[in-house]
Amino acid sequence: MNIGQKPNIVQVISWTILASGIVNIGFGIAAFTTFFGWICAPVSVLPIILGSFELVYAAKLLGSPPQPVSPSTNIATFEIASILYGNVFSMAVGILTLVFYNDTVVKDYFAQLNGTFPAEAQPAPLSDPEPAPAVEEPVPAKPKQPPRKLANE
Repeated sequence: MNIGQKPNIVQVISWTILASGIVNIGFGIAAFTTFFGWICAPVSVLPIILGSFELVYAAKLLGSPPQPVSPSTNIATFEIASILYGNVFSMAVGILTLVFYNDTVVKDYFAQLNGTFPAEAQPAPLSDPEPAPAVEEPVPAKPKQPPRKLANE
């Protein structure tokens, strides 16, 4: 697979993360413009921060010369946690992204992009030659014990 040629599933991941970033920034701005958003400003700014991270990550995935990035499970986890703000779209994107990251095509693409190889593609370690058969030593026989005496005898 050529690194310049992205699999369709990686394209889906990057476009959905981009859309989720835009939606999260919109949610953050909408939350910040309310009275409750001004009172709880640190909480209402969190979707804007997540959205900016999503936009940067999506830009790296969509870049023309692909940049070495790893699958960002942290962003996907925070997308799922955005349900706390009522953002169902971002939650669905986070779940789908985590599912797509487990696909073998995506794992192979990221491994090739980062210069690492998946475990299946690595050469098998050299096997040791057959060891010499072990010589079995005779087991000493247990000494016979005299029969026990019964108490009624």
